[in-house]
Amino acid sequence: MARPVGDPAFEDLTARARIRDAAIRLFAERGMDGTTVRDIAQQAGVSPGLLRHHFGSKEALREACDAYALDRLLKIKEEFVLDGKIASPGFLPSVHPTMLLLYKYVTRALLDGSPSAAALFDDMVTLTEQWISKHAPDVTDDYRGFAAVMVGMQSGILAMHDHVSRALGVDIFTAEGHLRMAGAMADLYSHPLLDPEFVAKARRAMEPLRAPNPPTAAGTDPGAEGA
Repeated sequence: MARPVGDPAFEDLTARARIRDAAIRLFAERGMDGTTVRDIAQQAGVSPGLLRHHFGSKEALREACDAYALDRLLKIKEEFVLDGKIASPGFLPSVHPTMLLLYKYVTRALLDGSPSAAALFDDMVTLTEQWISKHAPDVTDDYRGFAAVMVGMQSGILAMHDHVSRALGVDIFTAEGHLRMAGAMADLYSHPLLDPEFVAKARRAMEPLRAPNPPTAAGTDPGAEGA
């Protein structure tokens, strides 16, 4: 729900920030195509002309929202994991509404099939790759591959929120549903499903497939048939 213009917290924001926040809320609910410049300006308490003055176009505003959403989520993660605020009883309740809104926004943004959606996904992968290489360098030898799969898995859960919510019996974009989903993900990440010996065998089995001319199912050269 939009904050009323008379709300002191709303008034304390700059016009540019109010426009950005209004756009994030509306884009999260309706998608970019379902939101007009006039809608955003009205919710932000500004004129459409002031919106264009600050951002130029709705597409440029969307790019600013994408960048802000990723930056804010990364900062929350850093505070939670690196700054030790996980132990603070007031931290998660204070940021959880923002996390839910930004997750909903990012989910919408990734699914609209636009070049901006592709750029957003690529940025998410790059940020995740940088995080892994810096804070968990021993988890994999292929940072890019690990990051791409991780972002795809997490984004896929949110993209399929209707199905996941139905299976859980609670909307994962509510506080209750998100916390249950996050708990399940924590269990998944903290308990390896494959033992190291099996993984080693699987990697050895995949090695021949990396060769320039991998063997066929029958073990023959794929170019030899019909020679």
